Amino acid sequence: MEQKDSYLTIATAKECAMRERSSKFLSFAYPVTCEEQIRAHLDALHKEYYDATHHCYAWRLGPQGETFRANDDGEPSGTAGKPILGQLLSHEVTDCLIVVVRYFGGTKLGVSGLIQAYKEAAADVLAECEIIEKTVDTVVCVYFSYVVMNDIMRIVKDESPRIVNQTFDNLCSMTLAIRRSKADMLIGKLDKVSGATIEIVSENV
Repeated sequence: MEQKDSYLTIATAKECAMRERSSKFLSFAYPVTCEEQIRAHLDALHKEYYDATHHCYAWRLGPQGETFRANDDGEPSGTAGKPILGQLLSHEVTDCLIVVVRYFGGTKLGVSGLIQAYKEAAADVLAECEIIEKTVDTVVCVYFSYVVMNDIMRIVKDESPRIVNQTFDNLCSMTLAIRRSKADMLIGKLDKVSGATIEIVSENV
């Protein structure tokens, strides 16, 4: 099965709050691209809301959401992290961290009540977010002599890759990023230019 070359994520960080009986739930959503960013957000929330009862969270990383985690932070197993992750899955959002901070108000919610509260808190903050589509890009470096510059630039104009970097000297180079589904067409055209050397650098940029 061919992998999709686009995915959904959130544009910017958002937060909101809700009450369930006497407990207060603060929910936070962050766009993230690596586990280091996730740890930084979690550390910052633990410092700011150091007196909260629980910091429960879930996250997904990668264009297919292939890396993910859910954490109940002391709540009964499966009552917090899993429903938060469920909202990320149902919205098909990745590269996103959702944290729900709970202040226990003295009234127990029970297993089903907790699941519903954490699900609602995650859904509420996602509803505040602008969900955007991003593409999975292939990054290509092309090296060429100055005399074939016009040929290369014509292909760049026709195929419209994003120019990441470029150097024009006796030996010229361009680093180009293009949606994965269009990469073969770009590479095929560049490959036909006399003396051009092509290197595929990476994907998922």
